[in-house]
Amino acid sequence: MINHLSGIIFEISPSSVVIECNGVGYFATISIQTYTDIQKLKQTLLFVQEIIREDAHLLFGFSTKVERNLFNFLISVNGVGPASAIMMLSSMSVSEILSAIQNGDNVSLQKIKGIGAKTAQRIIIDLRDKLITSFNISEILDENLNNKNKNEALRALEVLGISKKITEKIVDKILDSNPEIEVELIVKEVLKKL
Repeated sequence: MINHLSGIIFEISPSSVVIECNGVGYFATISIQTYTDIQKLKQTLLFVQEIIREDAHLLFGFSTKVERNLFNFLISVNGVGPASAIMMLSSMSVSEILSAIQNGDNVSLQKIKGIGAKTAQRIIIDLRDKLITSFNISEILDENLNNKNKNEALRALEVLGISKKITEKIVDKILDSNPEIEVELIVKEVLKKL
């Protein structure tokens, strides 16, 4: 069983990536979230879920273990296949899906292409208790906010002409010391330190 792939991004699109590891290219289906996380990188590490069928060996790649774990929970629900799970992870963030399941919000889940009322209800019923015991939901919600603020700050700094390579470590330090800091203040702090 393949756990992860670490290598050069040989090819990438919003729905798939080819990672070259020691001269072998591995094709993996990815979510929009993973694409956003790795699209500008030359090398990456993807957490992988391998699904073996009679007619195919499929790899699904994720930028975080949390996303992979949620994918596995989603495909455990009757009526949710890998394509539907990837569609869910592309349509909503991990924290939004967890929040919808935890709050019994089947309306949000039904907005995802291919997820009808019965499937949305089944996802909530099957996963609500499992997810509470398997994920630290409040921690994931906080972490997601940090990642969102970090990405927005880095984009703003790039617009100002400052390379991501220069600013990423500074932004990480700022978020470590003050996880709740707003994007504008992150940008100001980085500009002071340059």
